[in-house]
Amino acid sequence: MKRRRHSLFPDGLSDESAAAISEFLHQLAAACEERYLVQLRRHRRRQMNLYDPEAPWRIPPGEPF
Repeated sequence: MKRRRHSLFPDGLSDESAAAISEFLHQLAAACEERYLVQLRRHRRRQMNLYDPEAPWRIPPGEPF
């Protein structure tokens, strides 16, 4: 039995449609980053120091218990 390939983006779009989708997604991403910039930066900063492998019981500075 042949498996159907499910894709978020369909095949066979015109060049104009592909460009319009791409532009929309770029604008959506930019709007999201602009709206949630503070939260995104805070999250990324927290992800940089999740724990110290030499002392995993320690909590990074400024992190709640």
